[in-house]
Parts: sequence; structure tokens; C-alpha cells
Amino acid sequence: MGGRWRTSARLRSLGLERHAEVRMQQRGLRRDAVEAALTWGRETAVRGAVIFAIGRREIDAARRERVDLSDLHGVHVVCVHGRVRTVYRNTDLRGLRRDGGRGGRRRAP
Repeated sequence: MGGRWRTSARLRSLGLERHAEVRMQQRGLRRDAVEAALTWGRETAVRGAVIFAIGRREIDAARRERVDLSDLHGVHVVCVHGRVRTVYRNTDLRGLRRDGGRGGRRRAP
């Protein structure tokens, strides 16, 4: 990733739960990866949590601002009740779609 991220007020205000710190260490994700996801990631509400995820679109948008997020493709940050609960990497972002990632057209009720 190009350059260093300064810890933003957003990450400081959210705070990391111990579980998130452990998962970051296990998964080799640094605080700057979490910061990048909170800054550049798409924000999706899923089952009571807010998930910030970095996909191709977010990488392209950041690149236009001369920020290289290519190493962070698939980073997800899960926030619950204003705190970072966990972090992980998954390059399949279909599960974050409103229809649950099933694809196809939604049926009328």
C-alpha cells in the first residue's frame, strides 16, 4: 500500500475490541488496513452490523486520488455498536448486496 495512514478520528472514536486486535494479528492486517477500509470502503448494513469492505471499485476510486489500495483488496471491517468487532479478508463481495448475494432478479412480494 502506498504511503502511511494516520489513525483518523474515526478509528480512534470507534475503538478496536480485543477480538479485532487478535484477528488482525492472526490475519496479518495492520491498523492502516483497518483505517483504509473505514476511509475508502463501501459501507453496508448487515444483520445489525456495519461492514466496510474494499473491492475493485473502491481500489479504482482511491487510485484516481493517487492512493494505492491494491494490496487491501477484500479487507472487511465489521463494526457493531460503534466499535470494530472483527476484521477479515474475503474478495467475494456478493454477500454484501442487499439481496444477500443470490444474484438474479428479486421477486415481487
